[in-house]
Amino acid sequence: MSPSFTLRRGEAPLIVAFPHVGTHLVDVAPLFRSEWLARRDADWWVDDLYAFARDLGATTIAARVSRSVIDLNRDPSGASLYPGQATTELCPTTTFDGAPLYKDDRPDPAEIARRRALWFDPYHAALAQEIERLRKLHGKVVVYDAHSIRSHMPRLFDGELPQFNVGTNLGQTCDPALSAAVIDICAGSGLGHVLDGRFRGGWTTRHYGRPASDVHAIQMELAIRGYMDEPEEPDETNWPPPFSATRAAALTPILQDVLKAALAFART
Repeated sequence: MSPSFTLRRGEAPLIVAFPHVGTHLVDVAPLFRSEWLARRDADWWVDDLYAFARDLGATTIAARVSRSVIDLNRDPSGASLYPGQATTELCPTTTFDGAPLYKDDRPDPAEIARRRALWFDPYHAALAQEIERLRKLHGKVVVYDAHSIRSHMPRLFDGELPQFNVGTNLGQTCDPALSAAVIDICAGSGLGHVLDGRFRGGWTTRHYGRPASDVHAIQMELAIRGYMDEPEEPDETNWPPPFSATRAAALTPILQDVLKAALAFART
């Protein structure tokens, strides 16, 4: 187990990545205004939600370091993935709601480079190696980037987020047959869904998705109400809520069908 991530290898042509489930603040913890605030925007329990992925033979890679230390799904150059829209940086200086994370100085370029070398680069080196390993076995691979977020986030989007938010960077990161299969399953659930809406895929999806080279990447951003009892206003007394097996019981079969569709596509 790396300090940056946990990797579990499977033999199927599918990788499920969890870049935002980490909560470790490592040596950066004393710099934050609040450790709770620095952990608040994690994709809470989403790796537990997809625990069935290993039974399908998928490889999983899950971050251990908090996204507030360094965001493993941002462009390492610092370029914004959503120009003109509110977002957070490679080393975030605010929460999703815009609250400042640091007591004093923000991380300078040398500190950002240090964090990248320690935690960002090893995660992506391992992910790239797994893609190549599975391409040699199967020829075609699907990278499924798994995320979740609060249903209401006024700074980032208006209104309530659909349950399923599928991102392919406007069709650039995977074959249309894959995104169509995923969207058909989401639509059949009767729950809200959108393709390339507010979340079109982060750096993982955009960087690794190369359909011409038989690497197809797709992001799934879930509204957390699907598997957690989401409070109206998160605070230190109610956040994070525990994983809700009752809520997840309705969502899990849909996600199982999504990953099975990704595997069926990879095997064609």
